[in-house]
Amino acid sequence: MQPLQFPPRLLMGPGPINCYPSVLQAMSTQLVGQYDPTMTGYMNEVMALYRQVFNTQNEQTFLIDGTSRAGIEASLVSVLEPNDKVLVPIFGRFGHLLTEIAERAGADVHTIEVPWGEVFDPQHIEEAIKRVQPKVLAIVQGDTSTTMLQPLHELGGICRAHDVLLYTDATASIGGNPFDMDAWQIDAVSVGLQKCLGGPSGSAPVSYNDRFASVVRQRHHVEAGIRDAHHEDAKGSRIRSNYFDLGMIMDYWGEERLNHHTEAATMLFGSRQCAVELLREGQDTVIARHQLAGNAMLQGIQAMGLQPYGDLNNKMSNVVGVYIPDNVDGEKVRHDLLNIFNIEIGTSFGPLKGKVWRIGTMGYNARQDAVLHTLQSLETVLRGQGLGLPNGAGVDTALAVYSSAQHSAATEKATS
Repeated sequence: MQPLQFPPRLLMGPGPINCYPSVLQAMSTQLVGQYDPTMTGYMNEVMALYRQVFNTQNEQTFLIDGTSRAGIEASLVSVLEPNDKVLVPIFGRFGHLLTEIAERAGADVHTIEVPWGEVFDPQHIEEAIKRVQPKVLAIVQGDTSTTMLQPLHELGGICRAHDVLLYTDATASIGGNPFDMDAWQIDAVSVGLQKCLGGPSGSAPVSYNDRFASVVRQRHHVEAGIRDAHHEDAKGSRIRSNYFDLGMIMDYWGEERLNHHTEAATMLFGSRQCAVELLREGQDTVIARHQLAGNAMLQGIQAMGLQPYGDLNNKMSNVVGVYIPDNVDGEKVRHDLLNIFNIEIGTSFGPLKGKVWRIGTMGYNARQDAVLHTLQSLETVLRGQGLGLPNGAGVDTALAVYSSAQHSAATEKATS
């Protein structure tokens, strides 16, 4: 058998993206035993790093072994008991995912919706909270299916005022858009690595404050095979998933180190390096880099005469939706970009299927050369389908965006 061999793809879709080289290097590190002091030391370090990533002091900050969906499921199945009320504001595909996971946990799920391409006004959500009186408000921050970014900064205060727990899935947005867990009074968050954090799918960083963790602890359970005399039975119903039982996972990551699973060490090493890359460059700097790359891509798309999708005032910095022009075969464009230029862009789902491309500028790929190469290649492929475009306008405009940013940075440095 031949070794694994893939073409040199530039992943400019809504995720996954090309990993930072240092992340891939970290994931090739040799393994040690899961209770080796070196390993548990790195587990503690990962907890500390992700507290900085989430801007929180939460003790319960760690990794769920699995994709970002594992983090969502662990969060919801561990806090929701049968017939608990949940409110899910839906503005894209992943709100529907939160709804399904909560329903599978036996919750009484209530939803509100806005048209895809829009986000919720906080007052709209508060009115629904007053009407439903849920235990949990579960909401996505950034939904790549619509490219929209839901403002969260007012929701924590609203939830506290009505004694509601606030959970958010920030997989698509973390690292490329502001996220301030403690200041925004968010009780629980889960994310993945494969977007702006610049890693592979397969590990889900999470964080839970004391409000959320105390509810989980009411259902605390220790497996019979490792139970000691001091372990007490749960007051609430047993969490319906063993693998996603947050109480047991907290024990595994905590001082007692109760065995729950064998930690996915390679993913831990990669997760650690994702956080290191973000914090070493600086959160504000990384967010600004994503904003610059996203703005250059957006303005380049517009200069080509293509129409962006959705409410641009509430667009994520790291992905843009683009309407597929009339008389253009959208899938053939994606095929040619992939097979001629080695560039992947995304299609979409649900009501946007076949109508919109999604082009990402995330993590390692939120850089000038990736933006320019994508715009030039897209123009070439569209010309091949007979679409009349202003020659080089996309690249020229994106270059001007970068040049303006560099000039502003130089001016600011000179005057500081």
